[in-house]
Amino acid sequence: MDQSSHQQCANAIRALAMDAVQKAKSGHPGAPMGMADIATVLWCKYLKHNPQNTHWFNRDRFILSNGHGSMLLYALLHLSGYDLGIEDLKDFRQLDSKTPGHPENFMTDGVETTTGPLGQGLANAVGMAIAEQHLAARFNQQDAKIVDHYTYVFAGDGCLMEGISHEVCSLAGTLGLGKLIVFWDDNGISIDGETKAWFSDHTPTRFASYQWHVIEDVDGHDAKAIDAAIVAARAVEDKPTIICCKTTIAKGSPNKGGTAASHGAPLGDEEITQTRKALAWEHAPFEIPSAVYEAFDHQAQGMEQESSWQEIWQHYQQHNPELAQEFKTIMAGSKNPVDQGAFETFLQSLNEKAQNVASRKASQIALEHFVPLLPQMIGGSADLTGSNLTKTSTMDAYSKTQPQGQYLYYGVREFGMSAIMNGLALHSGLIPYGGTFLVFSDYARNAIRMAALMRVRSIFVLTHDSIGLGEDGPTHQAIEHIASLRLIPNLRVWRPCDTVETAVAWQQAINYQGPSVLALSRQTLPHQARNESQMSNIEKGGYVLWQQQNVVTLQIIATGSEVALAVEAAEALAKENIAAKVISMPEMEVFAGQSTAYQNSVIDPNVATMAIEAGSGALWRQYVRCKDGIISMDHYGASAPGDVLFKHFGFHLGHVLAQAQKVLAYHQQKITIGEAQ
Repeated sequence: MDQSSHQQCANAIRALAMDAVQKAKSGHPGAPMGMADIATVLWCKYLKHNPQNTHWFNRDRFILSNGHGSMLLYALLHLSGYDLGIEDLKDFRQLDSKTPGHPENFMTDGVETTTGPLGQGLANAVGMAIAEQHLAARFNQQDAKIVDHYTYVFAGDGCLMEGISHEVCSLAGTLGLGKLIVFWDDNGISIDGETKAWFSDHTPTRFASYQWHVIEDVDGHDAKAIDAAIVAARAVEDKPTIICCKTTIAKGSPNKGGTAASHGAPLGDEEITQTRKALAWEHAPFEIPSAVYEAFDHQAQGMEQESSWQEIWQHYQQHNPELAQEFKTIMAGSKNPVDQGAFETFLQSLNEKAQNVASRKASQIALEHFVPLLPQMIGGSADLTGSNLTKTSTMDAYSKTQPQGQYLYYGVREFGMSAIMNGLALHSGLIPYGGTFLVFSDYARNAIRMAALMRVRSIFVLTHDSIGLGEDGPTHQAIEHIASLRLIPNLRVWRPCDTVETAVAWQQAINYQGPSVLALSRQTLPHQARNESQMSNIEKGGYVLWQQQNVVTLQIIATGSEVALAVEAAEALAKENIAAKVISMPEMEVFAGQSTAYQNSVIDPNVATMAIEAGSGALWRQYVRCKDGIISMDHYGASAPGDVLFKHFGFHLGHVLAQAQKVLAYHQQKITIGEAQ
């Protein structure tokens, strides 16, 4: 592409960005206009993708981490032949459009991940690059590379200021992710103005210390310089590359270019008129010359690229049938990868063994079953492997020299780990899980939320789930965390009470098309006896675990470590001729999704009800009418052995029985008042 054609293509992106933002009266024109030259070189010459098959496995991944510049990506998708018409661009930021304010992978075909919270797109990209490196090491043969693609990232100053960028880029360098190439949009501007007042890092030195290949001082508006940088980046195979591109935000705008005024607001009609003149862009709003479409059109080339890969794949299947079958299995992305027959046999064996173990240990026991059967699983922990018990006996450590390993040591990077897991899941072919303490879900929360927003299958193993962890004290004891995680839409939060429930929680998390949390105990939990019907009902989120009489006067709901206490209380009440039943509810939202008839068969709305959970009691008020009926933690914990803390804070038989009497009295009073009326 000659300089004149390049300039026309880049200016087309600029025009679409400023026109769409102006029409919407909302948006960020500056970044798309500033990065238009870089995008033109990458998309017109290097990016491997197929607009006719947007989910083709061996495509390059393109991530716009500075997602506020979404019109850059929408313009590129439109010009390249994706199912994104000019009317969709005119509909920018409007209800139900394919062009929302920030890129949403579930709304716009061709968008690889949802970006907007700065730094997380970069983190997702690290996960995608890990997936490429891992799968390539497992499946590629000398004569047939079926996994061979790049992950390209556009990132701005804001992405690099966010702490998560340090977490993930440090790890990316350690792992030697040679197929990861980041373009830093070094325009020196953020919302508050010139960044030199608050961002004075020497970024090239920073990334060199991460063991990255650094290409400095690239003119982000010089097509030849950009091209040369990409060539140099692709030539380095053992390190990720950052290309430091000096750009002008809102390039072409005479009065707002290079200023914060163009960052997050329309340029205005008068400024757009002047910008058109400055760019020699003589076309009406949303009008693009055919030559630009021809330059960007990637449909024929994309089909050819996929066709070439299909030839390699055919050869691969003929010469490596076993590996090919495994590859097909993991790439199928089955909605229910767990073999039900094998799982039921395993579950029955757990029930028969009746082991008393911490639910974190029960989780490891379940993983020992699932991991050998599911080659798509890839695990890890944020420096707590021995505490989370997330590594199994069959898993080798993943490293730069052993990328085929299934276990990632993430280091102390809870947020980074969680966002990388989302990238691993988005890449396809892998089911990631990662562990930390439940209390540190606070560090990871926005990545967990993004997993829920995108409905990606990331499994968060969060151990040490209550005051039961003991001596580490309030800083490490989860209180509000379970309740707050339960409030996140699409996120399943399992808090199992023993080996059987934990195995079901794992099976459900693996089969679920979305993210899950497994909240697990440090302390030993007793096995609970069950019949076949009860075991089959665990997956419904809540079920009757203990009941001696058909008619009961008190029902006790509990989760996790408190289930055993509820059973103990029910047994003691039975000796006092008070008929009670115990409801174990390992997953509240799954239970809420069951039929009304089933819910009422488990929790009778006409029976006095209690709930016991060593965490915030806020969400139990939907089931418990008497304030004395919720035994919970609505304050912080303390430092002492776990059993001492449970007794101190009222999680013991005497307190439960005393509260039960209050609940029964309250319920009887309500009945009497009702009868009188």
